[in-house]
Amino acid sequence: MRIPVLGGTQFVGRAIVDDALRTGAEVTLFGRGRTGTELFPGVPRLIGDRETGDYTALRHGSWDAVVDVSGYVPRHVGQAMDALEDRAGRYLFVSSHAVYQRAGVGPGATEDAPRRPPVRHTEQLSEDTYGPLKVACEDDVVARYGARATVVRPGKVAGPHDAQDTFTYWVRRAARGGRVALPADPGQPVQVIDARDLARLVVQLLADGRPGAFHAVGPDEPTTLGGLIETCARAAGSEIEIVPVSSEGRPPLFPLVRPDRSTQQRSPARARVAGLPATPLAVTAADVLAWDRGRGEPPLQVGYTPEEERAVLARHDSGALDG
Repeated sequence: MRIPVLGGTQFVGRAIVDDALRTGAEVTLFGRGRTGTELFPGVPRLIGDRETGDYTALRHGSWDAVVDVSGYVPRHVGQAMDALEDRAGRYLFVSSHAVYQRAGVGPGATEDAPRRPPVRHTEQLSEDTYGPLKVACEDDVVARYGARATVVRPGKVAGPHDAQDTFTYWVRRAARGGRVALPADPGQPVQVIDARDLARLVVQLLADGRPGAFHAVGPDEPTTLGGLIETCARAAGSEIEIVPVSSEGRPPLFPLVRPDRSTQQRSPARARVAGLPATPLAVTAADVLAWDRGRGEPPLQVGYTPEEERAVLARHDSGALDG
């Protein structure tokens, strides 16, 4: 199978390329050529830039399927499809759970849950526009490719090489042991998907030629935020005590804390039937811990710093913050 991957050198795209190569696929990378230049020696690279609309390199050659990891606004997707014309057998678009409406969604929601209205008047990505822009991208892919369109909607993706730090924060924090300040309900449901499982689903969907939309969520067994932190501690061989503290003064995007519980309880049933694996959460945590330590544990962009956490726990103990 011949596959160009649009955006194949960072995290999710990197995992997809790894899995595709493992299956013997002929992969071509498309991107700006600025990141991951040391990755995948021998794999052909086409140079282009979604921001400037330069998809010229895709105007030559033909492929069995294309994987689009880099489309965030309709212009990106439209220009890629225009360049490919009819020379790609299937278009697989990696979307997001942000496409869904947040109100009135119960646990076990499927891919048929109501989506948010599409947005096309802006390319500014924000909490309000990210999901609706992805909806517009999905719609354009389906309109152009019909039964040859596949949409994968991941939840929170975890694994080595993740630059967003959200899962890494809890892995690193649990490994330190001791009292862990949690400015949220430990019983909050949480869903994370190992990037390698997501990649396996993508490649299997292409191999089988499956159309439609698929949730990429995990782990296999439902878990809570408190349970995830405890699993991270077990993977690290550390002892922890989770201390629920007030959310007052909490950073607005605290790792894996979500006010809408139903958004963390979506059904993976359709994707499981299609071949989505279920890497145990403890394995993902152990692999992230090893990767994080191997890169020297650089400062994280989310969560409490150790100093901030000590101050929060001290205020909690003094009664100033009640969990």
